[in-house]
Amino acid sequence: MCTAITYQTKDHYFGRNLDLEYSYQETVTVTPRNFVFHFRKMGNIQSHYAIIGMAYVSDNYPLYYDAINEKGLCIAGLNFPDNAEYKPYCDGKDNVTPFELIPWLLGQCATVTDAEKLIQKINLLDEDFSEELPLSPLHWMISDKERSITLESVKSGIRIYENPVGVLTNNPTFDNQLFNLNNYMQLTKGTPKNSFAKDSDLQLKTYSRGMGALGLPGDSSSMSRFVKASFIKLNSLSGDCEEESVSQFFHILKSVEMQRGCVELAKDVYEFTRYSSCCNTDRGIYYYTTYDNSQICAVNMHKENLDGCKLICYPLKKKQNIMFQN
Repeated sequence: MCTAITYQTKDHYFGRNLDLEYSYQETVTVTPRNFVFHFRKMGNIQSHYAIIGMAYVSDNYPLYYDAINEKGLCIAGLNFPDNAEYKPYCDGKDNVTPFELIPWLLGQCATVTDAEKLIQKINLLDEDFSEELPLSPLHWMISDKERSITLESVKSGIRIYENPVGVLTNNPTFDNQLFNLNNYMQLTKGTPKNSFAKDSDLQLKTYSRGMGALGLPGDSSSMSRFVKASFIKLNSLSGDCEEESVSQFFHILKSVEMQRGCVELAKDVYEFTRYSSCCNTDRGIYYYTTYDNSQICAVNMHKENLDGCKLICYPLKKKQNIMFQN
C-alpha cells in the first residue's frame, strides 16, 4: 500500500511513502533530456523534459514509482488492487502501458492541464514489461503547484478526478475516498465544544489537549490513511524555508507510515514503509529517507548533465547515520 501527498509553502513539494513487503533495489534515477524512450506501441521519443524520481531500472529502462520533471509536474503510482483494469489495444488511441505512463506524461507535459489533454487520448494497455515483471494494479496522483488530479483505469474506462485534498492512498476508488471525508467533518484542530446533550444537566469537559481530533483513524488501512493524511496535511503549518518545509513534509508522511511487524501478510512476511520521498518540484531536488535510515538524503537533478543521454542512478543509503554529540 502507499500514501502520496502534495504540500505548498514558498515552493511546491510532492512525495510519498512506499509501503511494500519487498524491494526491487530501486534507485533515485535521473533521466536526462536525450535518453531515448522506446514505447511499446507509440514509437520512440528522442528528446523530452528531464525527469528525476525513484525507479527500478531494468534493461536500461527506468520503471518509475514516483517522479517529477524539470517543469515541476509530478506523478506517483500507488497500488490499486481489484479495481485497476487495463485494456487491450485500441485503434485511434494512444496505447501506453502502465509502466510507460510516467515517462509518457512527464516527458511531454509541463502542467496538469497538459497531462489531462494527453490522458483524454490514452488507452492503458494490458501488456507486461516482461514475464518476470508483470503489470501492477495502479492508480496515479498527478500534480503541479496549481492542481492535483487522480487518474484511474477501471472496468468502465479511464476516470479523472479533481483531487482537492492533494492526497492519495489505495482502495477504494478515489470518489469513494473523497466522499468518506464527510464522516469526519466534525474533527477540529481546536478544542471541541460540548454538543452531546446541550439541554441536559450533563456537564462534559475536555480533559486533554488534542481532543478535537477524537475519531481520527489511526490504523494502517488505505481508507483510514487517506483520512488521517488529509486532516494532518490540511491543518499542517510550516515556515517557508527549505529545511522547515522538507522537515514538515516528512512529519506528515510519518503520521501514516507503516512499521515493520504490524501488517502481516503471511508468516514472517510484513509490509512496511520502504522509503519516504519529498520532491521540491520548483528546484528539482529529490529528498528521501529509508526505513532503517531516517537521515534525509537528497539528489539535485540540476547538478547533473541534463542534456545527456544516459540514466544516472543513485543507490539508496539504507544504513542509519547517528550523530554522537559527546
